[in-house]
Amino acid sequence: VRLVESGGGSVQAGGSLRLSCAASGFTFDDYAIGWFRQAPGKEREGISWISSSDGSTDYADSVKGRFTISRDNAKNTVYLQMDSLKPEDTAVYHCIVRKGLSAYWGQGTQVTVSS
Repeated sequence: VRLVESGGGSVQAGGSLRLSCAASGFTFDDYAIGWFRQAPGKEREGISWISSSDGSTDYADSVKGRFTISRDNAKNTVYLQMDSLKPEDTAVYHCIVRKGLSAYWGQGTQVTVSS
């Protein structure tokens, strides 16, 4: 299983970024994929999931209405569109897949939002 995140960067508050998660090594269509973030000194926060079957989505309250998760099964890729970014969104963002009792995530991509 391999997950590779990209698309992070530095933006000002109110700006937007689109993160990508390229997956390989498993049958992508069969699994829900999520995003979580980790900021220095803070606990890991799960922020969004997208199902494998009907594309249903779920969001943490902290990002609801600002972030949108989507997937392209033809490209084995999940996206996270982040709008109206706030300084508190600054973190390393990782995508994650759970297969049975195991979980896999990538190296992450840094998002920095300045005020």
